[in-house]
Amino acid sequence: MLLFNGTLGIEDFKKVIFKNQNVEIDDEVINKIEKSFNFLKTFSQNKVIYGVNTGFGPMAQYKIKNADRIKLQYNLIRSHASGTGQPIPPMYVKAAMLARMNTLSLGYSGVHSSVIKLMTELINREITPLIYEHGGVGASGDLVQLAHLALVLIGEGEVFYKGERLNTKDVFEKEGLQPISVELREGLGLMNGTSVMTGIGIVNTIYTRRLLDWMTKASAAINEIVQAYDDHLSFELNNTKKHIGQRAIAEQMRSHLSDSSLTKKREHHLYNGNNDVVVFKEKVQEYYSLRCVPQILGPVLDTLNNIERILIEEVNSANDNPIVDVEKEHVYHGGNFHGDYVSLEMDKLKIVVTKMTMLAERQLNYLLNSRLNDILPPFVNLGTLGLNFGMQGVQFTATSTTAESQTLSNPMYVHSIPNNNDNQDIVSMGTNAALITKKVIENAFEVIAIELITIIQAIEYLGVQDKTSSKTKEMYNDLRNIVPKFTEDIVMYPYVNKVKEFIINN
Repeated sequence: MLLFNGTLGIEDFKKVIFKNQNVEIDDEVINKIEKSFNFLKTFSQNKVIYGVNTGFGPMAQYKIKNADRIKLQYNLIRSHASGTGQPIPPMYVKAAMLARMNTLSLGYSGVHSSVIKLMTELINREITPLIYEHGGVGASGDLVQLAHLALVLIGEGEVFYKGERLNTKDVFEKEGLQPISVELREGLGLMNGTSVMTGIGIVNTIYTRRLLDWMTKASAAINEIVQAYDDHLSFELNNTKKHIGQRAIAEQMRSHLSDSSLTKKREHHLYNGNNDVVVFKEKVQEYYSLRCVPQILGPVLDTLNNIERILIEEVNSANDNPIVDVEKEHVYHGGNFHGDYVSLEMDKLKIVVTKMTMLAERQLNYLLNSRLNDILPPFVNLGTLGLNFGMQGVQFTATSTTAESQTLSNPMYVHSIPNNNDNQDIVSMGTNAALITKKVIENAFEVIAIELITIIQAIEYLGVQDKTSSKTKEMYNDLRNIVPKFTEDIVMYPYVNKVKEFIINN
């Protein structure tokens, strides 16, 4: 059980999203929300407050009659529930709901407490609103996507429930749930915010960290099985650079290889004699995809750590408009709903994930090209050359998938298109950035899955199962339980998908 007190970290998201822990709201949170709601209700009686007694966006110039205030909120929700495309997977929607709950619980939004209470019930009962991928420009927040969330909270729209897509009304009746009380600005309070892009972004960072871990393991294993020199991973070399990420990746790879009997010491081979050698048979230095891993994955780690920090700051911020300040007894109008922070971080994330994918594809190519590695048959083919194909076919998949990610990594952050009668004259495209990053991460898992299958086939060909490090042997055993040793050609796609699923979930 996660006691919800208005502050969330990455581990809290993991508990709720991946471990399905229930959420319980701290009484102090409810008190804070009710205090904010009551203050705004009183404060707005003789003042013009955006979204309470005015229209929205460029329609804010129109005063709304007191008798129409509640209808205004319903009109906003229904008119903006206009998303299209594919539904966002429930896991990501759940993260968005948790992020929205946290923002509203800070007491700066003036919403009715029924909003938080019902969202808690939806999370705990695995009732996930239908939210579409397309629709948000990320300026007044995730207006369209969050409108679909708000639509469910007023008892309308559709949800995913026990594996089915159903009408919200039917599920609420089955579960004995009541829609929220729309009394002041619940429509705008739910919709003005960055919670969908941030929720997707949080899940993206969690998966990227897993991805980076597998990429580091694969890189260590390749260095090992080709019997590379180990000084490019040394503490001494990497600590001459000040970058924390590079040092951490090198340390992780050293730890992985600590009990390997395959990596070589330069002092044993090249620093001892060799005066009569004109041309060295073995490479004096490895290709960059093996030798420069700390320098390539180090920036990925540093960037990921910073992205995670920014997203957690956003989750724990008031990303609403206007901001209700009970302590100062004032309402401030501005643009905290603008998604540039998230958009920029998602663009950074997809760039570093694509670079990881490129590294995996180059390492894969190194293993498959016998003229490069000089120790493995072409395409790590354990069958008859010419008759059998080994990993030849699946390389096409890795190459094309990598190319797609390279194209997808063009930034959304600079793709602003004015809209909303030019009221939103510069926008973030943050939700688009987060969703494209999600796709790039999925692509990376596919490419690394292909690389890992190739690594264990290479270990099989070289017969070094008992010489690898214990961590490579553990990885080998785990993957061998999924993919059998094959000499005859087999249909590869089921195995690629199974390995992808395994590394995503472990």
